[in-house]
Amino acid sequence: MQAADAAALVELVGDFARREIAPRVADYDRAESIPRDLLDKMAGLGFFGGAVDPAYGGLGLDYVTYARVIEEVSKTCHVMGVLMSMPTSLVGGGIAAFGTPEQKEKYLRPLAEGTAFGAAGVTEPRSGSDVAGMETSYEKRGSEFVLNGAKAWISNLDIADFIVTFATVDRSLKHRGVTGFIIPRDTPGLSLAPYKDKLGFRPLSTGDVILQDVVLGPENVLGMEGEGFRVAMSAVERGRLSVASRAVGLSQAAMDDAVSFAKIREAFGNTISNFQIVQSKITDMAVGIRTARLLVQDAAREMDEGGRARQSTSMAKMYASDVAQRTTTDSMQIHGAAGVSPEYRIGRLYRDAKVFQIVEGSNDLHRALIAEMELGIRTKS
Repeated sequence: MQAADAAALVELVGDFARREIAPRVADYDRAESIPRDLLDKMAGLGFFGGAVDPAYGGLGLDYVTYARVIEEVSKTCHVMGVLMSMPTSLVGGGIAAFGTPEQKEKYLRPLAEGTAFGAAGVTEPRSGSDVAGMETSYEKRGSEFVLNGAKAWISNLDIADFIVTFATVDRSLKHRGVTGFIIPRDTPGLSLAPYKDKLGFRPLSTGDVILQDVVLGPENVLGMEGEGFRVAMSAVERGRLSVASRAVGLSQAAMDDAVSFAKIREAFGNTISNFQIVQSKITDMAVGIRTARLLVQDAAREMDEGGRARQSTSMAKMYASDVAQRTTTDSMQIHGAAGVSPEYRIGRLYRDAKVFQIVEGSNDLHRALIAEMELGIRTKS
């Protein structure tokens, strides 16, 4: 995309977020529900198209522009950034890479056009980030597949029209036994149990996906049998790029709020912006955000050049989410007692920032991955 076109798209997203999302985000955060009319407006503007091939309704963005767009909307509401990223990453990525033409037309196109939404069912109560250790199983009965098990902490349960999920035919085979599936919402045996009153990411309906003798035909298999681990991993880097971009946007919002508050809050006869301790916190925020943004851009460029960017996206996700946690903590400190009040959004940003360090692979996992790549235990490509 030409620089001028990319800048215009980022400005369009930012303007929409400030006009349409900002006045409502506090209310729908409390309600734990995203207004469907906002999603419809975003769909009308093509905001869900991301990096999806235009042949299937997407915008075909390069990853640098895609990351900028996700960051921009996340300055106002990173949860909208989650939904904008899903057609490109966790939900649509596997379909784009491994889906049949029929599956792409049926599932990927409406995702990219914003007329349908999906969920990605990977995490399980016990296995967590250990995808190959999943317990959800399937068995073949003639040409059909019968799935049993459960997934945990799965988002979009209220609006998902289908779920991309994974099951193993034999746990002893580890990753070689995993197969991917697309399960329509109305499939018998599929039940959804949302959690309520979460710490953060509250507008996202997140909870358990329970599979009890769910029967699927071969048209619902995503990729080849035994190829599910590759399908699950195909969108991982894009997912981590998205999380990092959202974390940068949230951090920028937290710093902007801290700067504004510091200029008007008075103590001991001065605005607190004149106090060195406050200035020091602002400096740490600015340096951290700038560095996180550069890591995101570096990972995005690597992906644009055709690389998987395994280490770069791990670095960006880990660092940007750590920056988000530090930045919101310092911003809360600058706000003082006012930060506890719902009149200010910093409390919401603070709660959400902690969750960023956990989703899309905990930061402890990313520290191990980055080290293993440097030590040659794991490949970077």
